[in-house]
Amino acid sequence: MANTTRRSFLQTAAITSAAFSIPRIAIAQQNWEVYTVAGTGLAGYEYEGRQGLIATETPVNNPYGVVIGPGDDLYFCEVDTGRTRRLNLTTNRLTTIAGNGETGYVHESRRPLETSFNAPHEIRWDEQGNLYIVERDSHSVRRIAAQTGLVTTLAGNGEPGDGGDGRSAVLSQLNRPHSIAFDSNGNLLICDIGNHRLRIVERETGIIRTLSGTGERIRPPDVAPLEGTPLFGPRSIDTDPSGNAYLVLREGNAIYQVDIEGNQLQRIAGTGDQGYTGDGGPAINCTFNGPKGIAYSRQDHCLYIVDTENHVIRRMSLATGIIDTVLGNGERGDGPDGDPLNCMTDRPHGVCVHEGIVYVTDSESHRVRAISGLM
Repeated sequence: MANTTRRSFLQTAAITSAAFSIPRIAIAQQNWEVYTVAGTGLAGYEYEGRQGLIATETPVNNPYGVVIGPGDDLYFCEVDTGRTRRLNLTTNRLTTIAGNGETGYVHESRRPLETSFNAPHEIRWDEQGNLYIVERDSHSVRRIAAQTGLVTTLAGNGEPGDGGDGRSAVLSQLNRPHSIAFDSNGNLLICDIGNHRLRIVERETGIIRTLSGTGERIRPPDVAPLEGTPLFGPRSIDTDPSGNAYLVLREGNAIYQVDIEGNQLQRIAGTGDQGYTGDGGPAINCTFNGPKGIAYSRQDHCLYIVDTENHVIRRMSLATGIIDTVLGNGERGDGPDGDPLNCMTDRPHGVCVHEGIVYVTDSESHRVRAISGLM
């Protein structure tokens, strides 16, 4: 990374200023509140320097994947610029930690801030503080080493295709991968949506294989073994500490629970039909419209589902199976902040949960929003 020869990538990502705090609103459980934590509503970029700029006064550009990372800070990627941004939740300062704002693919680089990334859809951190970025248009998963900042390719060779199972993941081909997550054993799961497959990269060997999906655009049965079962648009995935994965089918308009050890796929939400129905009832009977994101929350044992083309965020209780809407009213727009159910969103994509607050990338409103009071 430029001008940081004595500083690790992780340390550079953690530089902050002590001024300005994101509001923490103490409210009763029934009084939900949504507020903007980053972005102005206009797409753009301002050079923020090492200390960062006030996030709510700084433009962002089509944010997609969002996660909590080192230092309990919020990280998100911008699909149009290729940048990965860091939001310090204590100081409300925004900095860039990777990406030069240009699109492109370079197999290896030693300077994350000078490296091009090509339509990143999601980011994840591993236990060692390494950052993983899945790039849709470079058909690959990249890794930024915590200590050195070295950017390398973990999976995919940069060209679209469908091959490489049983070989090193760096020799494989992916087709417009969209989402990644680590399972309870540290293996990397990849939503290889262009190939309608769920792939897995073994942590110990680096070997890639197909976990589920046949390449066919066919809706899977309600319950089926992973191997040999088709997947229709595997778009997004998250995992829980018990070894389960939760898979969003974009074209399939459904959520499936993936039992990796038990080799089973089971539909838990969405009928497969397109629509916006079912709030207050069993999620298995509800309808979605092009869902594109999901997050498991251990705080309330719920799934938060980004129902993108309905412009809402929905919550499914894994204890009761009931689904409801927690952000948006079904209309496309930008806010206002305040009551989450009166706040319009514009094709949101990412969601994560931290310390009882739900963070959402309201992509085409060019904002990151937070919902408090849900838990």
